[in-house]
Parts: sequence; structure tokens; C-alpha cells
Amino acid sequence: MSIVKDAPRTSTTIVLRSDSNARITHSRDPYYSLMRRLFQEEATATRGQKFLLMIEERQKSGNPLRSNEWKEIMEQLGVDRGSFYSMRNKLLGAGLISNRNREYRLSGQFSKDLLDMARWWWTAVLNENPDSL
Repeated sequence: MSIVKDAPRTSTTIVLRSDSNARITHSRDPYYSLMRRLFQEEATATRGQKFLLMIEERQKSGNPLRSNEWKEIMEQLGVDRGSFYSMRNKLLGAGLISNRNREYRLSGQFSKDLLDMARWWWTAVLNENPDSL
């Protein structure tokens, strides 16, 4: 039998927008805009945003959110276990968060992957100088 919390943390689909007006940097709420690109449902995007903010707040305070606090997190987000772990695994798969030493932390992997893709596209496909990125 499969256990949701042990599900593989594979890659995550993210919606990319080419319209400059849809840029996250132009949003009044960048976290929410990013979550809407990851999650199809508005409610899940809102919960994903709350979860990221919880992780960020606890990380900054020096008291990282621990994975064994999952019951409290579920209660705060108002979700069942399957929904929580599905959302969490999507954030892990996207590289937005990590779970090392049983602590949730914001991760730079997401940014590294996007930069790598952008650099490859810029140089290999468009045959441009990578320094002009």
C-alpha cells in the first residue's frame, strides 16, 4: 500500500505566460500569482501560499517548521492529509521548498532550474551571448 507522505517528489508543471502584463513582478501578490501557476484550483493556490508563508516566517525566526507538525499545519490550512501532502509534494517537486533534517525550508532550486533553462534557451537555441541575459 502507498502512503501519501512517501509519494515520489517528481517534477511539477508550471504555467508560463508570455504576456508581459502577467509577470509575477507586476502582481500585487507575487506569492499568490506563483501559486496560481502551480495549482489549478484557487483554494489550493491560497493554501500553497499560506504554507510557503508559514515556512518563510518560521525559517526567519530561527525556528523552522518541522515535518512532524503536519497535523497542526493541516488544521491551520483546513485540509485533509491527502490534500496537504499532494500540495506539499508539488511544492517540493517544483523546488520551492525542501525537507531536510525533517525541517521545511524555502529552497533556491526553483530559481536555479529556471536560470539553467533560460541560459540554455538563450545560448543553444537563440545563439545569443549568455552575458546579455
